[in-house]
Amino acid sequence: MDLPKIGTFLKELRKEKELTQEQLAETLNVSRRTVSRWETGSNMPDLDLLVEMADLYQVDLRELLNGERKSEPMNAELKETVMQVAEYSQAEKERSTRTVQVFFVIGIISLITNAIMNMLALEDTFWVGFLKGGTFALALIAMVFGILYTTGAMVKIQAFKMRLIGKETIT
Repeated sequence: MDLPKIGTFLKELRKEKELTQEQLAETLNVSRRTVSRWETGSNMPDLDLLVEMADLYQVDLRELLNGERKSEPMNAELKETVMQVAEYSQAEKERSTRTVQVFFVIGIISLITNAIMNMLALEDTFWVGFLKGGTFALALIAMVFGILYTTGAMVKIQAFKMRLIGKETIT
């Protein structure tokens, strides 16, 4: 995929519609800076935004992805499939966001609990020490999992795990 070529094409299409970057950004609910990144080829719009842009500019999605005009139009079945993929992608993004939020909320609650326990100056018993250490560890683990999840490392770890399980069942 030639991102600079696609970016130039997106810029041409925007200018044909006599839109500023700001107006396009407002239409698509993104920032002007995001539009600028698309047009310089440093970034690519999400699939759902590409479909929306194809409708706005009245071009075929394949034209946007190729960065040039084609003569044959995209059939309705292909367009429906692309829309389903875009919806699935959006749903996955939302699920991922919720998962990360849960990790960080657990971490924050654990840290607050730990801080309260430390401020209460409770008698140093085994269980108090256990709870203090446990809440701190839970906060740390939740944040590490949140970071692994947001960076995509969790997906790689899961894939590695599946390969290991697959190898164990074969041999």
